[in-house]
Amino acid sequence: MSKVEDFLTASEEQEIIDAIRTAELNTSGEIRVHIEKTSNGDATNRALEVFYMLKMDNTKLQNAVLIYVAVDEKTFVIYGDKGINDVVSKTFWDSTKDVMQAHFKAGNFKQGLVDGILKSGEQLKKFFPYSNLDTNELSNEISKG
Repeated sequence: MSKVEDFLTASEEQEIIDAIRTAELNTSGEIRVHIEKTSNGDATNRALEVFYMLKMDNTKLQNAVLIYVAVDEKTFVIYGDKGINDVVSKTFWDSTKDVMQAHFKAGNFKQGLVDGILKSGEQLKKFFPYSNLDTNELSNEISKG
């Protein structure tokens, strides 16, 4: 098995998917998690590539958030689209990264991802509240590379 497959158990993956569903309940925003072995270079550039590959740039309000993890490099990136980046505080993504990083350093990857997802969802709910016209524009499944 590759490190990507070993990174989370099937039940942990389901808990992360459940966290995405919970985070998206009260918002039109979209959250995705992508896990791969390596970024093959700069993780931020790779996260941006994955963001476009997953068509996260196609959300109506530009309010998608990608949490990208490169397992071998022990790095992750939180990438928010223009709509969400224009409204959250300048320190929001750093504070979210700090919460996740504390869990990751303790080896609790699932909880780090869940907390990052839920924290992102709170901001999405605040600035992009759910309306009955909203549709789930992106899959909640974890993508892997």
